Amino acid sequence: MITAALGKIAPAIPADVQFSPEELVWQLTLDQIESNTGRIIDWVTAPASSAGSSTYCFDEQNVLYSKLRPYLNKVICPNKPGIATTELVPLRPDPDRLDRQYLCYYLRSPKFVSWVSNQVAGAKMPRVSMQTFWAHEVPLPSLKEQKRIAAILDKADAIRRKRAEAIFLADNFLESAFLDMFGDPVINPRGWPKKPLEKLLAFLTSGSRGWAKYYSDEGRPFLRIQNVGHNRLLMDDIAYVLPPDNAETRRTLVQPGDVLLSITADLGRTAVIPEGMAAAHINQHLALLRPQGIEPLYLSAFLSSPGGQTHIHALNRNGVKAGLNFSDVRSLEILLPPNSLQKCFVRLYEKHTQMLQRLSKAMTTINALFESLVQRAFRGGL
Repeated sequence: MITAALGKIAPAIPADVQFSPEELVWQLTLDQIESNTGRIIDWVTAPASSAGSSTYCFDEQNVLYSKLRPYLNKVICPNKPGIATTELVPLRPDPDRLDRQYLCYYLRSPKFVSWVSNQVAGAKMPRVSMQTFWAHEVPLPSLKEQKRIAAILDKADAIRRKRAEAIFLADNFLESAFLDMFGDPVINPRGWPKKPLEKLLAFLTSGSRGWAKYYSDEGRPFLRIQNVGHNRLLMDDIAYVLPPDNAETRRTLVQPGDVLLSITADLGRTAVIPEGMAAAHINQHLALLRPQGIEPLYLSAFLSSPGGQTHIHALNRNGVKAGLNFSDVRSLEILLPPNSLQKCFVRLYEKHTQMLQRLSKAMTTINALFESLVQRAFRGGL
């Protein structure tokens, strides 16, 4: 197959767009782009004058490619003009030789991502070597064939995006259900009684420091802040430890029904330890709450609700403190609806979790099929 160097067919050329200083403009940074899909997860519009100096203008003729941490696979085809950070390279495909959408799919393809991930320099902020990047040879079938390939991948990607949207909507259902059942914790419209959290705990502690020496390729899970979401335990990035048999190890051992709460950095993340989970420990960024007289899943959902988060972040004194201490945690006011209503929420949560697991499993299959289709496309197999 004919190939051509990226630098020849899609050089870095920003858009020649002029924005007035007060004009509201789409301003794009890396953290607003979803990995692997190019979906914009946070649209930010601000006056053009507020954009920093390390920016440039782009338009609908560009393909924006992240040269920082290329393994995160952040590539987009913008649908309107805007201003972007210089960590995004403004590729401008030659319309007579290279289809813009075809290029997007190629840059997101597993084979290219694998290749480019090996062309980086810098330990803390790895960036692709641009000299190597521009010399990379892109498969270049006829423009008609490129458009055909892009159209096929567009249809497959639309199915993938619809399933992802369904998961996103389902993921937000519990928050709405919580507010419908219990009301906003800030204003307590149903007048539920309340207690400080210290009256609802049998045990409170935080995790261990200095356990790096116990890290191992196997052993007990060592739960860190990235393993705690918003009322969800995240087990896709687990560290393991082989700790000694001592009081510190026993103190930080979690039990089913324990509620984990992040108390430093990203405050207010929560999760509940499920039944049947293997023995695990927590690090110093997490507090372990052992509830009594309250349903653990309700407590976790309360703390992760917008109202609960308002209370938590108010204790942080607008970021002056490094995090929450035990006095802060104990002082949190918790609404106490009837236990029967709490149990009703728990049943709803469990059914919802089962549904999400089915959706996520199906999404894994769809993603695998899509990647296979992309690989075939750039091998000439479509």
